[in-house]
Amino acid sequence: MSDCVFGQTDTIRHKNDTLPGRVYLLQKIKRNGEVLPEIAIKEVTVVGHHRSSVRRTQSQFRKYDRLIYNLKKAYPYAVIVRTRLNQVNEDLSAIKDEKERRRYIKDVEKDVFREYEDDIQDMTITQGRLLLKLIDRETQNTSYDIIKQYRGGLNAAFWQGIARIFGTNLKEKYDPYGEDALIEVIVCEIEAGLL
Repeated sequence: MSDCVFGQTDTIRHKNDTLPGRVYLLQKIKRNGEVLPEIAIKEVTVVGHHRSSVRRTQSQFRKYDRLIYNLKKAYPYAVIVRTRLNQVNEDLSAIKDEKERRRYIKDVEKDVFREYEDDIQDMTITQGRLLLKLIDRETQNTSYDIIKQYRGGLNAAFWQGIARIFGTNLKEKYDPYGEDALIEVIVCEIEAGLL
C-alpha cells in the first residue's frame, strides 16, 4: 500500500479553463489515530507598514529599488562567506596542531583576499553594510565574532575601529523580524528566484 495520496485531477478541460494543470502529492499523516492527507505549504512573511507611509512616494519606490539592487550585489558574497566558513571549519576539525591551524587560516585569508578583493573594493558603503548584516544572517555570527574567532581579539578590535570610521558596526546583529524585515523579504525573494 502506498504512503501517498494523489489529488483529483479534472478529466474535462474547457478551452478557457484558468486552473493550472497541476497534481499535488499529499502525504498520509497519522494524528490521534486518524490518517489524514497533508501537503506542505510555503512560508508567508507579512510585513506591516507605518500609518504615515500608507501612500508611497516616488522617492520611497526609488529607495526600495535601490535596496533590491544593493542586496543583489551583496547577497552572493554572504553565501560565499557561509560556504567558505563551513569548509574552513570542516578542515580545521581535522588539523590538531595549533601552529598548522594558524598557517591554514592565514593561507585561506590570502586566497580569499586575492580572489574577492577587487569585487569587495568596488562595493559601495551601503552594499558593505548590507553584506555585514547578510553575513550575520547566513552564519549566525557577526563579522566581529568571526574575525575574533579566527584572527584574534586585537584584529577584531582593529577592524571594528575601521568600520566605525565608515559609520558601521561589525557587532551589529541581523534582525529579520524588526529593523531588517524588508531585507529579509527581499532576500527570500532572491533565494526563490523571483528577483
